[in-house]
Amino acid sequence: MYKIGLVGLNTSIEQILAAAEEYKHELEFISLPYVRTEEVENIVKEHDSHVHAWLFSGPLPYEIAGKTLRTDKIMVHVPATESGFYKSFLEMIYEQGKIIEHLSIDTMSSNNISEEALSQLNIKTQKIYTKVFETDVDTDELVHFHLDLWNTGKTEGAFSCFPSVCEALRELGIPAYRMSMSKMEVRQTLRILSEKVKASYFKDTQIGVEIIEVEYFNKVAEEMKTPYHLQYLELRLKEMLIQLGEKINGSFSEKGNGRYMIFSSRGAIEREIITLEDTIEKLAFEADTTVAVGIGFGETAYSAEINAFRAIQHSKEMKKREIVIIQDDGKVIESPGKKKELQYDTRTHNKPLIEKLKKGNISVKTYKKISALVQRLGWSDFTTKDLATHLEMTERNVRRIVADMCEVDLAQCVGEEANATRGRPSKIYQLL
Repeated sequence: MYKIGLVGLNTSIEQILAAAEEYKHELEFISLPYVRTEEVENIVKEHDSHVHAWLFSGPLPYEIAGKTLRTDKIMVHVPATESGFYKSFLEMIYEQGKIIEHLSIDTMSSNNISEEALSQLNIKTQKIYTKVFETDVDTDELVHFHLDLWNTGKTEGAFSCFPSVCEALRELGIPAYRMSMSKMEVRQTLRILSEKVKASYFKDTQIGVEIIEVEYFNKVAEEMKTPYHLQYLELRLKEMLIQLGEKINGSFSEKGNGRYMIFSSRGAIEREIITLEDTIEKLAFEADTTVAVGIGFGETAYSAEINAFRAIQHSKEMKKREIVIIQDDGKVIESPGKKKELQYDTRTHNKPLIEKLKKGNISVKTYKKISALVQRLGWSDFTTKDLATHLEMTERNVRRIVADMCEVDLAQCVGEEANATRGRPSKIYQLL
């Protein structure tokens, strides 16, 4: 059963737990209430190692925790939407017997929903004063914001995200209402959390294989002064890889001639991609050569290993020897976790596309990679030089591929670009 750290005010936690009854057989909720938002950082630091995922009662504790927690941790929060505003609005009308036309509202910078909510109601208010706050909000400052407007006669009521602010304002005789989450928002968030946990479980049950190859190992061995120097080098390399294996709870084995293999789960490998990158850098520095890495995922050890072999071959074809992952569905991921990460399929069931690729003598992998690259970089059009730079291919080879794509209506020439130097202008293309 997955343990979920539930962080929020006591009232919010009770509301979430009441809606979470249907998930009690798959999720175990650990209530971690706070009184002041300053407590959130220490709460998540103290309990992060004891829970599988985090659920926050709103965007504020979520944003605070996001600065502390690992990026690979499952984190969801109940969003603040228009329904919370409508709830407060109806409560105000019921208690006051009228629509208050002059309001003061406090809201997070990323979640200013009051104007949008009112526009959907077609209710015209004469004036709304909004106070936008960040994660380091001072609630006393919010109280003074609402109070100053009230004292100068500019407002007749207030909406706040904080119960403590509402209580303080009500004690001063100001009609104040808390914008809180609705049951619908809580249920939707719980569904999202359940789906993310199930996806994480699926990843953890899939097998992952890392193949790490210290390239040109024979040349490295020849340059060693004595056999002992080579043995010491191998011991240092194996120590680094054993530490990596321990980190991902994997099984390490040596295949000889600078090649090593680690079996683990998909989830563990994905969570420690940064650790793998650090290890590769150390290996390359220690052996003074390049290091190729291929990762394969699969339902069985055999299929994961086959994908890992395909992935390392792909890595060795790249000039900069980036990490390559091949998933069980055939999807290729180059440079995972980096800004230049590129994902593309190597399979297609689109029969018209298959026919065009066959006619143009273009592989599915090549076409999908070009499409994925153009989409990731947001290009509306491109030159063959642009493609060649990012694909690590010669411009001549790219020109041939693009020409073949134009022949079968997968791309078209849309213009020309004058070169800075002498020579014919470069053609500009678009994908179709």
